[in-house]
Amino acid sequence: MQEIIIIGGGTAGLTAAIYIQRSALQSIVLESKDFGGRIFPTLAIDNYPGMPGVSGYDYSELLRKQAEDLGSKLVVSEVLNLEKRQDGWLVITKDTEYKTKAVIYAVGEKARMLGIKGEAEFLGRGVATCAACDGAFYRKKDTVIIGGGDKALDDALTLSRICNSVQLIHRRDTFKAAGSTVELVKNTPNIRLHLNKTAISINGTNKVESITIANTDNSEPEDIQVAGVFVAIGAIPQTELVAEYVTLNENGYIIASDDCITETEGLFVAGDVRQKPLRQLVTAAADGAIAGKAAADYIIHNSAI
Repeated sequence: MQEIIIIGGGTAGLTAAIYIQRSALQSIVLESKDFGGRIFPTLAIDNYPGMPGVSGYDYSELLRKQAEDLGSKLVVSEVLNLEKRQDGWLVITKDTEYKTKAVIYAVGEKARMLGIKGEAEFLGRGVATCAACDGAFYRKKDTVIIGGGDKALDDALTLSRICNSVQLIHRRDTFKAAGSTVELVKNTPNIRLHLNKTAISINGTNKVESITIANTDNSEPEDIQVAGVFVAIGAIPQTELVAEYVTLNENGYIIASDDCITETEGLFVAGDVRQKPLRQLVTAAADGAIAGKAAADYIIHNSAI
């Protein structure tokens, strides 16, 4: 029987592991892909206190090493199912099963897709969701990015340093992104804005060759010749494994108070999958610390009974 299993190896999960190990307890962190989460491929992080300009890779490596050096066990394995048992939890992965007294769920979000013709067909062949991950494949080529939030505009700036041109398509004439980022985008010579426009289809034969856009009322369609289309229209919380044990809000995020304790005994939640007003590295780290301490207190209290 393990003491605490952490599902998700991003900032929230690894911070939770650090706090658990500092409480003289043991944790296992299960991550399906890269430790560090969605920030892993980012070229430069500018909004994490005390670490301006650090790359996502370096940041993730520092966090991973800190958790491991303290004694947390980090395992790359996809979790397939989570079952509540009378004496704790059963965590089922592709490789094995773990019995544990408590679970911290810190899986985060996945990219939201457009659902238009050609998007799924060309995913990985001209359609991408991460400029930091895949931008280098489009060096000196023409690209499109779709979205109007911080990620979309940050990705547009990333691509502008790599690509010949970047055309940003947004369904409104105002942006949700930070004002300073908006100004940078507007003043970058090789970024062109298409406002009050929407994507209709992504076209090509064996790879992306063009994208069809139109006014938001679907009038005046226009084909833009591009090699790559980057989708940055938000994210979907990954709650499938715990949906039966928690309450979700109207957008699918887990409702839990700031103590990161859910309504199901022994289940804690941390990071971007939790309902909150801001989803950034700093809030993920805060959630991880709180959830790690709460889970540790839960184990210690129940061991003393």
